[in-house]
Amino acid sequence: MLVFEFKTYGKALQFQAIDQAIRTTQFIRNKAIRLWMDGLAKSWVELSRHCALLAKEFPWASKLNSMARQAAAERAWASISRFYDNCKKKISGKKSFPQFQKNCRSVEYKSSGWKLADNRKSITFTDKNGIGRLKLKGTRDLHFYQINQIKRVRLVKRADGVYAQFCIDVNRRELIAPTHQTVGLDVGLESFYTDSLGQKIENPRFYRTGEQKMKRSQRLVSRKVKGSNNRRFARKRLGRVHLKISRQRFDHAVKLARCVITSNDVVVYENLRIKNMVKNHCLAKSINDAGWYQFRVWLEYFGKVFKRITIAVNPSYTSQECSNCGVIVKKSLSTRTHVCQCGCKLDRDHNASINILNSGLGTVGHTGTFALDASNAWGDETSTPSGVTLIEQVMS
Repeated sequence: MLVFEFKTYGKALQFQAIDQAIRTTQFIRNKAIRLWMDGLAKSWVELSRHCALLAKEFPWASKLNSMARQAAAERAWASISRFYDNCKKKISGKKSFPQFQKNCRSVEYKSSGWKLADNRKSITFTDKNGIGRLKLKGTRDLHFYQINQIKRVRLVKRADGVYAQFCIDVNRRELIAPTHQTVGLDVGLESFYTDSLGQKIENPRFYRTGEQKMKRSQRLVSRKVKGSNNRRFARKRLGRVHLKISRQRFDHAVKLARCVITSNDVVVYENLRIKNMVKNHCLAKSINDAGWYQFRVWLEYFGKVFKRITIAVNPSYTSQECSNCGVIVKKSLSTRTHVCQCGCKLDRDHNASINILNSGLGTVGHTGTFALDASNAWGDETSTPSGVTLIEQVMS
């Protein structure tokens, strides 16, 4: 599934209609959660039926497209299913118990309720909310895909406007020549990652860079009177600062992951638990700013697209173990150089990346090698051709 995003342009009344559709989506989702909490719905089918009853009970809810109402109930059932799965896996904590949504920012349409223009430059929403025709502006080209390939259309509200997302049913595959290269990656805070060849990628620190502007925008929000238009405008400016930082981090992760995948046939990285790592209050801000998990997600995605092997290994002792002799050399986090009694002297992260690569390559099994010379591997006597009498049989 590919997701293409376009900026939408329209009149003020159209965006007010979008806000009304988003509020209706939030209302239906919360009603579905309440129905499940009361024990009156135990499946997705019962939640879907409840959407029709809500449309009859509340006239303003019936203005939203019927499939859009079902999509809102799907969101509720997705949170319920996640809770059940976490209970089966015996995850500690509250196991993501479904919560009522307080600030919904999107509405989702399925195959009806919208119509795309022939030139693919505008979209018209045909339900009774009155959204109407919205102009689309973006870098993607929808002419390569048929209308029936578009399975979902979302309207997402962000700090700088409303965006239309098109979910296209396409199995993306790209073929590139093999590079015959393998690499191990050790992510860190001093540098974003260090590979097994000793190359370092600088940590951009987008949050740290924009922190001063963010603080100033936050102070301007605090100085404004609650409920005033000035405070509303100040909140929008603050939201745009946060949005820019998140987009910078996203763009960096996508481009870097694609570069790593296309340059190597096998990529090995650490299976880090970011949720546990951010419990350290001294490093939580820097760890979240690095965006390691987002980088890993795109590594695995591009690995499937370009048919490359991605391996996640256990990060235990990758920094302590010597890559040359395997001896554990204890060192604190401030010690940036690995020095072993065997004479190995490397940068700490370089030594860890080599251990990560060796650990990943050790997990790759040898498939099909038994058939190379297995015709007589059991010690049986060799076969004798018919009509030929051998004095001695050859034993394996």
